[in-house]
Amino acid sequence: MVRDGAVIGEGFHAELGDLHAERAALKDCAERGEDPRGATMYVTLEPCAHTGRQPPCVEAILAAGIGRVVIGSEDPSEKASGRGPGMLRDGGVEVELAAGGEATAARLLNQPFRKHARTGLPLVTLKLAISLDGRTTTAEGDSPWISGPESRDLVHRWRAESDAIAVGIGTVLADDPLLTARGSDAARQPIRVVFDRQGRLPRDSQLMTTLDQSPVLVVADEVEAALADLGRRGITSLFLEGGRTLAAAFLASDAIDEARTFVAPVLLGADAPRAGGGGAGGSSARAESAEGEASSLHTHDPCARSRAQRQEGPPAPPTGPARRAALSRAIEQVGEDVLITARFKEW
Repeated sequence: MVRDGAVIGEGFHAELGDLHAERAALKDCAERGEDPRGATMYVTLEPCAHTGRQPPCVEAILAAGIGRVVIGSEDPSEKASGRGPGMLRDGGVEVELAAGGEATAARLLNQPFRKHARTGLPLVTLKLAISLDGRTTTAEGDSPWISGPESRDLVHRWRAESDAIAVGIGTVLADDPLLTARGSDAARQPIRVVFDRQGRLPRDSQLMTTLDQSPVLVVADEVEAALADLGRRGITSLFLEGGRTLAAAFLASDAIDEARTFVAPVLLGADAPRAGGGGAGGSSARAESAEGEASSLHTHDPCARSRAQRQEGPPAPPTGPARRAALSRAIEQVGEDVLITARFKEW
């Protein structure tokens, strides 16, 4: 909130069930000893007018005497759909809808919410790590990591920001990953999702022995049915980490909204599988996830890695369009790596 060019209160929706941004900003304003009456409130999403886990924000804005509200983006859900701005106007508040770059930035901030509101499905973000010669997995006996430590730290932050993280059973059998957010002061852990049609998830895997840290969902459905079920569970964002077979299935279903690819300045040679190529198995958590403990890099059986890769098999040929053009793209340096972010859909 702003009055006479000075910020008198700020807030954001920290977690599900907590204060919405508007009420958090009003609370901050009161704690600063400021009076919000007549001030301008800037919000990224139109204020809610219904009762959910929190009471309507419109009521709090009207009660506080806010004079003007600038809204970054509309709420596409059926229970909102312009009701909040209408009630504010009826209450004598000046309402302005942002345009141009500000409106675009606000929409992009709320992509998981917007997609779930429109479709009932979670936003799907694919993460990959490749070498300069297009390899996605290191050779046995080599360092398990393709990307650098700064990139792996960033992946942990992304995990903490996601409702759920997904891998294929081949990755689990090969590398016994933990799939939690670590080293990022995460206030919550993502739900861990394993695509496992044949029920092969070991009971003694790290996933199953750490259920006190985060739940594990085992999915036997196809991609479309799985996403619908996750959406019904209230999952609005799914972080897809491994492996290539699972990524190919999501690509064939046209289910990927955004891709984040780390390109590392290394050459891995002919012993490592190429990205998207044939040969054995899915890209493993060793190459594509941010696991840090040595125990997560090995299975109990030294032969399990090659066996799991044979069982998962090569990715099936995509049935949809082979090439998808990005709506937007960005390139940035992360440590020694280059991160390419491509957005394929906007909600």
